[in-house]
Amino acid sequence: MKSLALIPARGGSKGIPNKNIKKLLGKPLINYSIESAKNSIRIDDVFVSTDCEKIADISRKNGAEILFRPESVSNDESKTIDVLNYHYEFIKNYDIVVVLQPTSPLRPKELINDCINEFIRGRYSNLVTGYYCKYKEFGSHNNLRRQDINGFFYDDGSIYILTPSLIKNNLWSGDNIKRIINKKQFSFEIDDEIDFLILEKLIKNYEK
Repeated sequence: MKSLALIPARGGSKGIPNKNIKKLLGKPLINYSIESAKNSIRIDDVFVSTDCEKIADISRKNGAEILFRPESVSNDESKTIDVLNYHYEFIKNYDIVVVLQPTSPLRPKELINDCINEFIRGRYSNLVTGYYCKYKEFGSHNNLRRQDINGFFYDDGSIYILTPSLIKNNLWSGDNIKRIINKKQFSFEIDDEIDFLILEKLIKNYEK
């Protein structure tokens, strides 16, 4: 089965200017996801979807190919499924689409391979990595113990696997979802400057 890794990376970011190419330990943030994809034996092609020439240039230098998209699917209201739909005529040439969010840069070496293998083996509608979190709005319970909260599965942005048929129908998920529990240290997403500081520490520890 032919697999595409697609990394959505628009140029605009209100929280952190140029977030997707901001340096993390001396390396543009997006490069972590590109390298993860290129190091996977189950990925055939690696593409970055962007509206930004600077992101495109940095991505090319790190070995990714580029799919350009317009501002209409690159603004604050745009969803990832909108981006995938825009590129559908290209995406339909693949059997599997692996979406890697650049703001979730840490992935164990074999995670992509393992996820694709599991997706194929189980014939799932889609696959997602994440973790079970136990949150309840304060005031909605009478001091429940954490272990008494069932919680819910939260997607961490690291890996999403879809099929072109889902994308064609404008569906981000199907009716047979495979949830892969990711280790806490690999489930960290970057939203602000503090997250960059935390990720730097995690990466240093991970490399050890």
